[in-house]
Amino acid sequence: MINIQKFLKSVPFAWEGIITLFKSENNAKIHLLAVVVVVISGFLIGFSENEWLAIILTMGGVLALESVNTAIEALVDLASPEFHPLAKKAKDLAAGAVLIFVFGALAVAGVILWNHFNYILSSIL
Repeated sequence: MINIQKFLKSVPFAWEGIITLFKSENNAKIHLLAVVVVVISGFLIGFSENEWLAIILTMGGVLALESVNTAIEALVDLASPEFHPLAKKAKDLAAGAVLIFVFGALAVAGVILWNHFNYILSSIL
């Protein structure tokens, strides 16, 4: 059985995590700025419904993965305050996962923007 009260009690903790992410993490702020730029561009260019779906999923994925990366880094720092090669490996892998997703997000944005700019150029020329 689903416990709705338990769920509702957990939501403020999740919001606290989101707020902490954007207050404390420089890379999250950069990703958030990119989200704002992409959303404004999408409205100006006129993204289709499918383009918005792709953009929303990739933006959400980057932000979520950045949050997971931050959590992994915090846990590694707690477990291994001194330098350890495995701690470095865990942190590097988590950061690398974010970067891989960012590359994918850039590819999605590139395809969408290329199609729009191609259409604009072909109508001008």
